[in-house]
Amino acid sequence: MADSFGVQLQERIKEFGPLCVGVDPSSALLSAWDRPDNADGLEFFALAVLEAVSGVVSVIKPQVAFFERFGSAGFRVLERLIADAHDAQIMVIADAKRGDVTVTNEGYAQAWLREDSPLCVDAVTASPYLGVRALEPLFEAARENGRGVFVLAATSNDDGRVIQQATTADGERVEDVVMETVARLNHRDGGLGSLGIVLGATRSAPRFDLTTLAGPYLVPGVGAQGAGAVDVARLFERCEEGTVLASVSRDILRTGPERRSLRDAAQRWRDDLRSAL
Repeated sequence: MADSFGVQLQERIKEFGPLCVGVDPSSALLSAWDRPDNADGLEFFALAVLEAVSGVVSVIKPQVAFFERFGSAGFRVLERLIADAHDAQIMVIADAKRGDVTVTNEGYAQAWLREDSPLCVDAVTASPYLGVRALEPLFEAARENGRGVFVLAATSNDDGRVIQQATTADGERVEDVVMETVARLNHRDGGLGSLGIVLGATRSAPRFDLTTLAGPYLVPGVGAQGAGAVDVARLFERCEEGTVLASVSRDILRTGPERRSLRDAAQRWRDDLRSAL
């Protein structure tokens, strides 16, 4: 049986550092790169980023929304990016934020975490707000295939806090309930599990003890949103080595389209994060 996603990711982080580079081909960034806002521009952007960061980082995170806006042509580019990244021994986290009732999540699991899907990635982000347990088809597929699911708990956008920090009838914050549930599922499987949490670096520390998750953290909010390597280190200061993966997108991508500039920016962020953590 394959190692859990948590174990695989930890090994990659220890070797290459705790940086994940976002691949976010928005209309604004394609324009800044002097590329057309169409599938051709999308493909140039995505493959240029992959080429630039190969050998520098071990994980990329394509934002699925920027691909699916072009329909089937965009998904063809995403499929190629996933395949080329895996050929380059780079993990792919699909920032898809999927999540629905259980029967629908079975379809999402087949799309993103099954070996026979052209969209199969190493991990996918998922929303728990129709119930954490409703995500069980994704969790099960992750366990079976050595892949991962990052569950949104405390995101880096301010608007999310009104929901995520709301309290239950028992007086617990919603974000803490999400993290506690994921931790229990990881501990049930033993070792470093397949399930991770999305926790923004711009957030204050939750009440949940971050050292008890038994899984990885995906950390947005770094770079353009204001957090730096020191903020990440402070938030996760007691966590096990190799369990924290910081995602940087715009702060690196806006240095393109020159591959050398993208590579240099990724190396700076990787080295800063590695030193801080």
